[in-house]
Amino acid sequence: MKTLYFNGIIFTGTDLVNHFVVEDGVFVCEKQDATIAYDACVDLEGQFVCAGFNDSHLHLLNYGKALLMAQLHKHTTSLEDLLHYGKAFLEAHPLREGQWLQGRGFNQDYFQDVKRMPTRWDLDQISTTIPIVFTRACGHCCVVNSKALEVAGINSDTKEVLGGTIGKNEDGELNGLFFDNAMNYIQEALPLPEKEDIKKMLLVGAKALNSYGITSCQSDDYCVYREIPVEVINEAYQELIEEKQLSVRVYEQCNFTQLEELKKFIDKGNVTGVGNDYFKIGPLKMLGDGSLGSRTAYLSQPYADDPSTRGFTLFTDEVMDAMVGYASEKGMQVAVHAIGDACLEQVLNAIEKALLKYPRKNHRHGIVHCQISRREQLERMARLGLHIYAQTIFLDYDNHIVEARVGKDLASSSYSWETLMDKGLHVSNGSDAPVEIPDVMKGMECAITRTSIDGCGPYLEEEAFTVEEAIRSFTMESAYASFEETKKGQIKEGYVADFVILSANPFTTEARKIHTIQVLKTYLNGVCVYEKGGV
Repeated sequence: MKTLYFNGIIFTGTDLVNHFVVEDGVFVCEKQDATIAYDACVDLEGQFVCAGFNDSHLHLLNYGKALLMAQLHKHTTSLEDLLHYGKAFLEAHPLREGQWLQGRGFNQDYFQDVKRMPTRWDLDQISTTIPIVFTRACGHCCVVNSKALEVAGINSDTKEVLGGTIGKNEDGELNGLFFDNAMNYIQEALPLPEKEDIKKMLLVGAKALNSYGITSCQSDDYCVYREIPVEVINEAYQELIEEKQLSVRVYEQCNFTQLEELKKFIDKGNVTGVGNDYFKIGPLKMLGDGSLGSRTAYLSQPYADDPSTRGFTLFTDEVMDAMVGYASEKGMQVAVHAIGDACLEQVLNAIEKALLKYPRKNHRHGIVHCQISRREQLERMARLGLHIYAQTIFLDYDNHIVEARVGKDLASSSYSWETLMDKGLHVSNGSDAPVEIPDVMKGMECAITRTSIDGCGPYLEEEAFTVEEAIRSFTMESAYASFEETKKGQIKEGYVADFVILSANPFTTEARKIHTIQVLKTYLNGVCVYEKGGV
């Protein structure tokens, strides 16, 4: 099947052209010629086309899971609204015995009535007989009701864990809040899904990604259900591929917390690059610290707006050094979440030790998020040749809080992704969904304007991306992150025919209106997997 797409504004990744040809799922290099017998011709009618978007860090399984639970991000203007929505959702979605009411997406900084986290006593107003867990948008904090504490067997004698904390009020009474590793107490109490449930979550998430023009993603899935063997997650993906249902290509960011687990995984032949065009093993993924919004990101100095804490690391130096070193020794790529500058220092130390002991060219080890950083750390990342997994969409919220959280001086050298590009590093883009909605156009606008969608900013305007850099960060640079820059991320001969048709040209659209550009169609292997307004 040979199809000509013509009369378009087509950004190949390097140039603007007016047509391209797809044959058997790949782009072929042909001039538009009336003498050629095409199987089909598609008039693009002047629409803008570019390679399919590649979100270089998200949680596909968790995103699909979140789409099937209470959508708290839509009801976060006040605590009262959150609780009212929780009651209405429970009434509209009756639960079977043993099930929990789950929701994700609240952000107390947006509450207009109170500026605090919800507590167990707030959630008790929704129900005292059904266990409830609501997770903050960042995913680094959750709150449960009293029934959930009872079901999970958690009380004042429950031990604290490294890299987490259990919330208490001034009297030492549990308030229902759990941060980072302490959230495992709640996760372990939740009922586990079957493989078919996992497949449904992946499908729901993938279809949602297609609606934002995303054809590839780099996904951290193993951490969602720690009690489920990673083989089950991999089997779910493979079955969807065999059933020809998976509509995104997935590069798995393999999340492990213990060296022995990692060794067993690698011993079974799971190393970076193993797999096929639809599901492939990517890097070792580690979660180094928490989030800025919940004040659990690990800083080198106390939070400017809460001097009682610096956040915390989720790993000791010894464990992080051992895991990063082992992965590097075995030829596995490494990608570590680091939001606070103290966590970043810990990660840089681990990677530098690993590369000194096990020298590797083209390792593409990377920093996920890379938010709070000191100037000397920017230089160090450049010397180490690291890949940067940015989330420019984070500026939509963080613009409002970054200086208040970390202070003016530290904020002045943070979120410095353009500086890192200028130093020669590759910077890809993503959303961290379900932390943020995987809206690529909003992510591009924040990258280009350094301004929140609501107008807050610009923050460090000199760090702004050009339009071309923004598009490439979601296409070519993300393909580079997964060692796939020679097969996708551009409209180029021999590359997979993954592309997206947009309602307007980002190069000529007013920068503050780029987020209004709509995805009209999304194609995977030359086949339409999403059409706006379609069934």
